[in-house]
Amino acid sequence: MVKKAVPVAKMLAIIKANAYGHGMLKIAENLDQQQIIDGFAVARLSEALLIRAQGIKQKLVVLTGFLSSEDLELASVNQIDLVVHNESQLELLETTRLEKPISVWLKINTGMNRLGIETSQFDGFMNRLDQLEKVRKPVKLMTHLACADEPNITNTERQIESFDGVIGATQCEQSITNSAGLLGWKHAQRHWVRPGIMLYGASPFTGVSAQKYDLKPVMTLKSHVINIRDVKRGECVGYAGSWQAKKTTAIATIGVGYGDGYPRHAADGTPVLIGIQQAKLVGRVSMDSITVDISQCDNIAIGDEVVLWGDGLPVEIIAQFSSTISYDLFCGITARVPRIFQD
Repeated sequence: MVKKAVPVAKMLAIIKANAYGHGMLKIAENLDQQQIIDGFAVARLSEALLIRAQGIKQKLVVLTGFLSSEDLELASVNQIDLVVHNESQLELLETTRLEKPISVWLKINTGMNRLGIETSQFDGFMNRLDQLEKVRKPVKLMTHLACADEPNITNTERQIESFDGVIGATQCEQSITNSAGLLGWKHAQRHWVRPGIMLYGASPFTGVSAQKYDLKPVMTLKSHVINIRDVKRGECVGYAGSWQAKKTTAIATIGVGYGDGYPRHAADGTPVLIGIQQAKLVGRVSMDSITVDISQCDNIAIGDEVVLWGDGLPVEIIAQFSSTISYDLFCGITARVPRIFQD
């Protein structure tokens, strides 16, 4: 799907934060073997070093750059690209002796106000980078869109115009768009795009399903029914007795909770799939379990498999019931949940 959406631009696959909870090394290995991307991007140098240690030779970019001369030296030896986004980093580049030349991406702040040099600093930074033999030329240029997931907000166009205005006729490769940007703002795709959440089969847009873009879930979070009981009218379920039965109700307990990364604030009515039947969450999410109303389901038994999100149950739905986003749910899966990888 990403290749269809990006017919020309090169792709940096975003695999930071353990590939959004999916397993960074396995995802990197799989994408590398398929030869469908042109590089990877991570948030920390430590993540990049793990990928290099795996034997992956693809272009590798650290989006937050570096903090020390030691970081620069490690990046140089391991041929890891670094983002420069402030004066301190530029000074370190100027004063650190490197074994090998290094590739640099200069990040420009166009309105996100998180990382990036100010537009007024652009010419000065470019001149200083051009004078450094240790920096491979040409430097790549990038920015990050703050509101690309909200197509009706004009801020994105202002950011694109700001970026274009400051770089002018500079002959450098450029990168502007993340998943939402490359789907919603095609004229901003440029030389490199940075797909993240869409790689994992989730929509980058609030209220828009992944199916609209033919995105298929990579992660399916599963558990099992571990108990079934009838709760009589007037009885409560779970901590603080927040849910009370209005009639005798069949309740199944599922072996998953916030200790596994299931959202603690999931509301009553949040759906789960037991086989092909949908049941609804009742009562508070516990550390190790949740309870669901199965009174409208047939032939549910202890041991039945339960889908919490993924195949057949879009993660966006669970995110909506939990007042959060799919990114948060993916990244929140804890270490005690076993990952089973299938080609």
